[in-house]
Amino acid sequence: MNLSEVKNKLKQLQNIAFELPNGELVPNHFHVTEVGKITKHFIDCGGTVRNEEVVSFQLWNANDYDHRLHPEKLLKIIELSEKTLNIDESLMVEVEYQGQSIEKYGLDFDGKNFLLSTKQTDCLAKDKCGIPEDKPKMKLSELQATQASCCTPNSGCC
Repeated sequence: MNLSEVKNKLKQLQNIAFELPNGELVPNHFHVTEVGKITKHFIDCGGTVRNEEVVSFQLWNANDYDHRLHPEKLLKIIELSEKTLNIDESLMVEVEYQGQSIEKYGLDFDGKNFLLSTKQTDCLAKDKCGIPEDKPKMKLSELQATQASCCTPNSGCC
């Protein structure tokens, strides 16, 4: 989800809730300790130079149970970040959250909660690395039908 979509959803909410991929909610006394623009300038294993930019929210749990973050407060933090850091609201949002280490998630929305979605690493230059593409998998019924049709007496396979 991009930053513009996040802002629009926040305008419709009374409370903010983030849901982890396992269905658990981030404790409601979380803080957004950072809103930032992350720029990644890198070269992939195939030699292609790449640039990526995302908006990053860092969620943090404190022992501060008296100060719940409300949507209008987060909107103000986002707007200040946009102006100060020159953030384009079309950038995608990723969320950092403390798990066993700092974990990065994508962001979605289900109509009530912001959903932290898992992210995966991937090779960006499979064609240059010689990594074969996954072959389409056949269903057992399709395989049996293929074998049956090629082994009939007049199929021409023998």
